Amino acid sequence: MFLEAGLLTRRSVRQFEPGRKIPQQDIDDILKIAMYAPSGCNRQPWEFVVVTDDEIKNRIVEIHPHAGFLKDASAAIIVCGDINKQCDEGFWVVDTSAAIQNLLLACHGRGLGACWCAVYPYEDRMKQFQELLGLPENVKPNALVVVGYPVKVPAQPKDRFDGGKVHFNKW
Repeated sequence: MFLEAGLLTRRSVRQFEPGRKIPQQDIDDILKIAMYAPSGCNRQPWEFVVVTDDEIKNRIVEIHPHAGFLKDASAAIIVCGDINKQCDEGFWVVDTSAAIQNLLLACHGRGLGACWCAVYPYEDRMKQFQELLGLPENVKPNALVVVGYPVKVPAQPKDRFDGGKVHFNKW
């Protein structure tokens, strides 16, 4: 039940305590949990770029139109996929998305807030992230995950379960 409670209470957080650093051990633990995600053919094509430098964070805010709240956050984690390690064409997106979900839940479990900001499939945004972070040509950015200590956690929504979206055996 504890795990289910964590799954049901995680929310995207966009307000952070400015200047508060996340201990390195917590960053390591979050990334370890992200790397326990499933992946096609167990290829684990994910790569992570952790950004704590304010100058780089400010450049990210200039590149990403929906990440202004990164300025107050502790870190940005850019989750990328190595297309040379994917099981088949396009699997890097699926595999890294699973890692992102694990990462978000790991943050929540440590009392951190996080928000998934899409980089993929926006070609121009992906290219700018590749250039800014010096990513090799075969490493593609999927998402920017903004992480920090929440000032405010959004209210819990009503029950999201919708039985109308469930189909058994056939549509």
